[in-house]
Amino acid sequence: MQRRRLLHAALGWPALAAAPQALTGCAAHDRPVPPTSAPAEAPPAAPREFRGVWVATVANIDWPSRRGLSAEMQRAEIRQVLDTAVELQLNAVVLQVRTSADALYASALEPWSEYLTGVQGQFPGYDPLAVWLEQAHARGLELHAWINPYRARQSGGKSAPAAQHVSRSRPDWVRSYGDQLWIDPGMPEAADHTLAVCRDLLSRYAVDGLHIDDYFYPYPVQDGAKQELDFPDEPSWQRYLGQGGRLSRADWRRQNVDQLVERLHALVREVRPTARLGISPFGLPRPDLRPAGIEGFSQYDKLYADVERWLANGWLDYLAPQLYWPRAQKPQAFEPLLRAWQSLNVKQRHVWPGLFTSKAVTEAAGWTPEEIPAQVEICRAAPACEGHLHFSMVPLSQNRRGLRQLLRQGVYAQAALPPVTPWLDAPPCGPVSLVRGPGESLRLTTQGGAPARLFALWRRAAHRPEAPWQFEVVPPDGRLGRWEPGEVLVASAVNSVNSEGPAATFVA
Repeated sequence: MQRRRLLHAALGWPALAAAPQALTGCAAHDRPVPPTSAPAEAPPAAPREFRGVWVATVANIDWPSRRGLSAEMQRAEIRQVLDTAVELQLNAVVLQVRTSADALYASALEPWSEYLTGVQGQFPGYDPLAVWLEQAHARGLELHAWINPYRARQSGGKSAPAAQHVSRSRPDWVRSYGDQLWIDPGMPEAADHTLAVCRDLLSRYAVDGLHIDDYFYPYPVQDGAKQELDFPDEPSWQRYLGQGGRLSRADWRRQNVDQLVERLHALVREVRPTARLGISPFGLPRPDLRPAGIEGFSQYDKLYADVERWLANGWLDYLAPQLYWPRAQKPQAFEPLLRAWQSLNVKQRHVWPGLFTSKAVTEAAGWTPEEIPAQVEICRAAPACEGHLHFSMVPLSQNRRGLRQLLRQGVYAQAALPPVTPWLDAPPCGPVSLVRGPGESLRLTTQGGAPARLFALWRRAAHRPEAPWQFEVVPPDGRLGRWEPGEVLVASAVNSVNSEGPAATFVA
């Protein structure tokens, strides 16, 4: 077994799971706490809100803080980021694992990202995604894997491409546009490759979601005369025409992206049925579907992203439109845009907007730290959208302009479970038990059913029945960090799609 572990480490593959430990030692001294009848005044329903944060690895925006850190320093930063997320009472991390046809995990299909070691293709000494998953799940946090489907080299890239990189192994798929390299969306073989990457990722890593951002066809680049340069996809366009294609070039480009999104959705459902597919497009809807007074860039016409179609067809589980403007910026006003996206959501998928948290802690006109909690309150107002995501983690990790305290003491004063995804099926968790261990420690466990992803816990002091119920989320190890003798506890286990199992009541 030890030789196998060393081999996996040398190859950069995920670590083998440790053998299950026998239930001896401390566990042998566990004493069940008998459940009691439900309290006369039952606690309310668990608060629900998706509180996500993007962790960008491209250009070392959020993690790792710079190229070339040792494996142990990178792992320490992972723990620090996740501890900050728990302190803030966030419940999901969206980690960028494929920035530019590279990998921040052990892959036989694409090279290691240069943003780990500084050299593309160089093994960093461990499997980052495996560590992120282990550490996030141990804290009760969801971990969504964020990929870019088309970018092949970002403008901040410094390393020479590895021999395995698509720009060297399949240069016929790759186009130079501006100061970046892009995989041509019109190349069917390239789309197949991206889907193979996603299949591999979903098959080997227990991610809670797969996420793609707003980079489809690239944002337009201008020449020296400020004229837009067309994306150089003439070879794939001519091949399409030669095969009898009849669409206009713009419609053909949109079809290329549509097909990838539809196939990606089907792939997620096939390979990891409880994982959610999320898409975070540019925040403005198609021009003919916008609220009055909203102006600006058209991703439908420039990125060839027909987001409204994907939403109408249910080819995603959550939409996170990047609403990266302050409330007072009328041409791109936050609340009208949020309501517009909600109105287009005929399949009732999740709509959780992206917030420009990094901008709010700068001196930019129209932005203050208070803008972010104000936008969270808009999300909670009727019709509530039940969630949001922050771009990105670094201002929260560094507590720029006191934003972490502002959120924690305000809109995040109470913990929350992510919303249920009712159109996905997952085995339910069984009833909850409470056991008393050595040193009078308390731990929640489940009796049968699916493993608990975490526990939902309401608590109230027995001697103060007039006191309000207090809600908290307990990680999957079930350990209660604090409790008072005689405290009333109402607990349930939460499964992989965030549905609660039956609740049980105990007196500590």
